[in-house]
Amino acid sequence: MTARAKVHVLLIGCGNMGYALAAGWLTGAEAIGVQVVEPSATLRDRAASAGATTSAELPAISTLPTPDVVVLAVKPQQMDTVLPEVRRFAESGALVISVAAGVGLGRMEAAVGARASLIRCMPNTPAAIGAGMMVCVANGQTSPAQRALAQRLLCATGRVRFIEDEALMDAVTAVSGSGPAYVFHVIDCLERAGIAEGLPGDLARELALQTVYGAGRLAREGDTDPATLRRQVTSPNGTTAAALAELMGPSGMDPVIARAVGAARRRSAELGGGQGPV
Repeated sequence: MTARAKVHVLLIGCGNMGYALAAGWLTGAEAIGVQVVEPSATLRDRAASAGATTSAELPAISTLPTPDVVVLAVKPQQMDTVLPEVRRFAESGALVISVAAGVGLGRMEAAVGARASLIRCMPNTPAAIGAGMMVCVANGQTSPAQRALAQRLLCATGRVRFIEDEALMDAVTAVSGSGPAYVFHVIDCLERAGIAEGLPGDLARELALQTVYGAGRLAREGDTDPATLRRQVTSPNGTTAAALAELMGPSGMDPVIARAVGAARRRSAELGGGQGPV
């Protein structure tokens, strides 16, 4: 079998998401060279310790050869400064991938050129432990080979899905982008409810954490849909049935979660080309 050629990635921004990507690339089986541009000395040193080549400022990239891929992992408000700096790479054939929340393909094309190959991504915070969910949309200039390359690179942080309709990104943001906060809130609620019922705090936390973790794994790794799993654990007139009578009632979780996701989607749409979800 012919070995793949080494992939050269220019990563601009190496905060939590950028570092999660870089660490995955540098510890994976595929040969990937990573050049990081990061103004923070602390973050730059962390990237260097993982095996990346680093520089502090965008002007330093002007002398670099064209990479295969440029990944923009900066804050959305920094994109207007960063995008013009990478235009020459895009014009030379580099794939440009953005994980900056809320920055659409149109805004990117306006800065780097309509002929550029671009992919917009919506990640989430579990990427930090390789358990993230990344949803991507590519523009029409992106080739199948570039999409496949992006899929390989982005899998360093977890699962990756492509969609064809960019308009769905607001709903993606509302479900998976903001979704970890909803789950953290459920864990917190379970812990506090356990304490209110007399459990010691450390036990209540462990029960809440492991229950959510185990239930998530069972739903993810099994062949049974969540609704069926719920029914399987619910004995008629038992303890779970009593709890679900509250959770599934008219003022229970369904309408609350629907309103929450709707509010997040609307806010994502309002922010549009601005700062994305927080």
